[in-house]
Amino acid sequence: MARAKPRTAGAGRRIERDSMGELEVPAGALWGAQTQRAVLNFPLSGRPMPRGFIRALGLVKAAAAGTNGALGLLPQDTATAIRRAALAVAEGRHDAQFPVDVYQTGSGTSSNMNANEVIAALASSSRRKVHPNDHVNLGQSSNDVVPTAIRVSAQLAVVEDLLPALRHLRKAIDRRARAFGRVVKTGRTHLMDAMPLTFAQEFGAWSSQLASAEARIGDALARLRRLPIGGTAVGTGINAHPKFGDRVVRELSRLAGTRFEPAADRFEGIASQDDAVELSGQLNALAVALIKIANDLRWMNSGPLAGLGEIELPALQPGSSIMPGKVNPVVPEAVVMVAAQVIGHHTAITVAGQTGNFQLNVALPLIAVNLLDSIGLLANASRLLADRCIDGLKLRRDNIDAALDRNPILVTALNPVIGYARAAAIAKRAYAENRPVFDVALEDSGLDAAELRRLLDPRALTRGGIHGGAGAGG
Repeated sequence: MARAKPRTAGAGRRIERDSMGELEVPAGALWGAQTQRAVLNFPLSGRPMPRGFIRALGLVKAAAAGTNGALGLLPQDTATAIRRAALAVAEGRHDAQFPVDVYQTGSGTSSNMNANEVIAALASSSRRKVHPNDHVNLGQSSNDVVPTAIRVSAQLAVVEDLLPALRHLRKAIDRRARAFGRVVKTGRTHLMDAMPLTFAQEFGAWSSQLASAEARIGDALARLRRLPIGGTAVGTGINAHPKFGDRVVRELSRLAGTRFEPAADRFEGIASQDDAVELSGQLNALAVALIKIANDLRWMNSGPLAGLGEIELPALQPGSSIMPGKVNPVVPEAVVMVAAQVIGHHTAITVAGQTGNFQLNVALPLIAVNLLDSIGLLANASRLLADRCIDGLKLRRDNIDAALDRNPILVTALNPVIGYARAAAIAKRAYAENRPVFDVALEDSGLDAAELRRLLDPRALTRGGIHGGAGAGG
């Protein structure tokens, strides 16, 4: 029987082999057969896994190689070569070599093997052949590598990008609060006139919202930083040295410059993504806060003639293709859209978090992508809101003061003196006649001008308390 001739690749291609057989791969690609199968199997979105996730994969592989070398499980020169190649991947020097689609096998095995194959190719030489499974993936499984990479990438994105951006936005708001702190304005509840407050109080509430969001996110990181690496396939740690997982976590902390911890229960860390869902929930809450702030800015900026007209936002671009001179609150609008996307991501992450049975979640790539996208969007939106909106806004004192003078709700301060019913009658008359409440109260309350000025002083009202002393009504 004649022997079969070896198959030759077409132009610009080479033959790679894996456990399923031979496959043509682009000649210049660093990846191998398993990555190529994923490229062919998942032509879904055309979106590769994000930079932050690839960075985390590189860091995990570098820490694993260093650990395996230290434990004597890899020749030192091989461990060093793998580590060097993995750090180059982490640094982004080979991002074009990661073509696998976001929507792939639910364990993320394709991305793990993509990293293994690329790193193996980079670490190999004429005298040293590095195998993607036997060497780069030693002591690991996609089932513990990918959940670990999700947690590493998310924590790094939060610590390095989102939290600094939130602090930047808070500082911008606090600066404007100090600058406008003594200016009193009409408060609003139900979008209707309410008791007065200062801009410092209004802006301060925004700042406090962001501080609370930052605290909640930081609290979520306490659980996110627990890494299941070392659990391998299902959490038992089969084929991994007993010290492997803990040592990899220590090395990852050193390489990344932020603290990670070994998961107390690696079965949980592989089977569930509850910590990622929790973090996404806190990002969802931050998105809600940003919508609140952005919409407040839009309302306060509305007009310039027929709206509230309390502030003037920076004019960044023409607002209409047909109405000359129109300028729109484009940054707050963009922030609202970003927040809406984050809320949508949270829904997807929630569904993904419950997707799996027994020992493995099978929607890991989706969780990774949406979590990182949410973090990046919120960080960018926070900086944009600070730099292109908050920093440049101006007050329109004429409109603010005019609305405050006509605000009939100021009569609330008269309740302890003349009673609710008489105060309500004054408010209704002031509104009906479009007159300052002071003038109507002077006519109808029985109080003299000096007493009314004291009781209806908007600045004094922003400090709360009972200004009329004990009395009727309430």
